[in-house]
Amino acid sequence: MSSDGGSGSYERYITMAASAAAAAMLVRTVVSELLPYEVGDLLRSAARGVRARVSSRHTVVIDEAEGLSANQLYDAARTYLAARVTLTPDVPRLRASRVDDAQGITVGMEQGEEMVDAHDGVHYTWTLVVSRDAAASRAADGRDKAGRRPSEAKSFELSFHRRHKDKALGSYLPHVVATAKAIKDRHRSLKMHMVEYDAWTAVDLRHPSTFDTLAMDDKLKSSVVQDLQRFVRRKDYYRRIGRAWKRGYLLYGPPGTGKSSLVAAMANFLKFDIYDLELTEVKSNSDLRRLLVGTSNRSILVVEDIDCSIELQQRDEGERRATRPTTSAGEENDDKVTLSGLLNFVDGLWSTSGEERIIVFTTNYRERLDPALLRPGRMDMHIHMGYCTPESFRILARNYHSVENHAMYAEIEQLIQEVMVSPAEVAEVLMRNDNSDVALQDLLEFLKKKRKQSGQSKDANGNGD
Repeated sequence: MSSDGGSGSYERYITMAASAAAAAMLVRTVVSELLPYEVGDLLRSAARGVRARVSSRHTVVIDEAEGLSANQLYDAARTYLAARVTLTPDVPRLRASRVDDAQGITVGMEQGEEMVDAHDGVHYTWTLVVSRDAAASRAADGRDKAGRRPSEAKSFELSFHRRHKDKALGSYLPHVVATAKAIKDRHRSLKMHMVEYDAWTAVDLRHPSTFDTLAMDDKLKSSVVQDLQRFVRRKDYYRRIGRAWKRGYLLYGPPGTGKSSLVAAMANFLKFDIYDLELTEVKSNSDLRRLLVGTSNRSILVVEDIDCSIELQQRDEGERRATRPTTSAGEENDDKVTLSGLLNFVDGLWSTSGEERIIVFTTNYRERLDPALLRPGRMDMHIHMGYCTPESFRILARNYHSVENHAMYAEIEQLIQEVMVSPAEVAEVLMRNDNSDVALQDLLEFLKKKRKQSGQSKDANGNGD
């Protein structure tokens, strides 16, 4: 008897629960389909407010936009969650997209999905919420009366137990922002900026040069890498000593010795954009200042062949200044790009207009440069890019033919020490044939010919034996 009574009570409970669930579903259907969107939205907001008052959890809403400006915290959360969501097996629905060949496929959360993340012993729940324009959301095809797609307002909702509010705001969200920044720096596409019509124009920088593939003396290469690493981690140091957070490098040496490749390797190593400044395209000091102020932080400003970009003319007092040649009789040089105008940005008050910037000058003839360009604080590190050495030859052979050692190496390296040949010349010969034996034999013959020509040149000048 009691058994039957218990069974009947359980069945009545299940029936009541099912009825309540059905009633709730009916109410949601009525709210979403029969009531005006504004009324339904008001009821949903009221329900969320009631739940918030009785719940032990807090929720932080992170909207995609803040007024007319993009919300940087939303962008950081999207980047952070895109990296975390693929590691979370409990998210059944994901959104995948691809907008850049270089970046590949991007995966993110789908609308309404939740993801739980843990940090510093606290569990946080993320939800992606998307709300659409009211009129369009009621249309069967998702368009409004004018045939336009509905506008969407996206937001992330971050919920956690109310006792962890301080941790969420003071520790977790800064962690999300910092992690997102590191992810973007690691995966973003680098840009090469050039001057076009008096303004910067950007294209993707996809130069493959790295410090591993750079044909350069190992000790010198290591010193450059260490200098770059020291520079990027010294933000507080530069601020404490009252100096602009910048660093100058002078790359000098014969043509074809890898100066441009070194700049590309620096950009790929630091994930910095490059601004290629052609001074002959700049009309005046004021235009130069406008362009230089328009460069971004975490960038490399490159002035190639600085000795050819501006003319150095001797003053009556013996001083030298840089100026572009006049284009008509009587035109004043003061309205042109001058050495003092360039130096004012490199080391003057204008140098403080940005942070974490690197300035690189390249030249084939360091002796032609004004000493004012070369002093520390302007060009902090002078890097000589010399002719090919046995060490750099081996790097090139490994790059182009994956050869670590070969029977011809000893003779090739001996010839490289006897003749002046640039890494670019050696690379060109190695690229002519896919067969490593043939390519090395071609290089051997090329070096012998170059030695012979060098000897004939000495004889012609009376300097031979």
